[in-house]
Amino acid sequence: MTTPTPGSRAAAVPGPPTRHQLALMIWLAVFPTLTVLNLALGDWLSTLTPVVRTFVLATAAVPIVIYGLMPHLHRLRGLLLRRIANG
Repeated sequence: MTTPTPGSRAAAVPGPPTRHQLALMIWLAVFPTLTVLNLALGDWLSTLTPVVRTFVLATAAVPIVIYGLMPHLHRLRGLLLRRIANG
């Protein structure tokens, strides 16, 4: 295993996101997902009680966000951090 020297441009793997970065990433995934789901299912959801409507939205949104969007946002964060670190 090689250790990059301080002046090298080796691509270091960024650490886990900070609490604030993760909050922003989650917001960037959840808000558009809920907006699209509400627009797509709004007429049907309006006939449901608030608790059932929330259950349906959460059941649809959570897998979309966790398995669909968050991996892309983590990858994008890594690319941005590497680009910033390499100047």
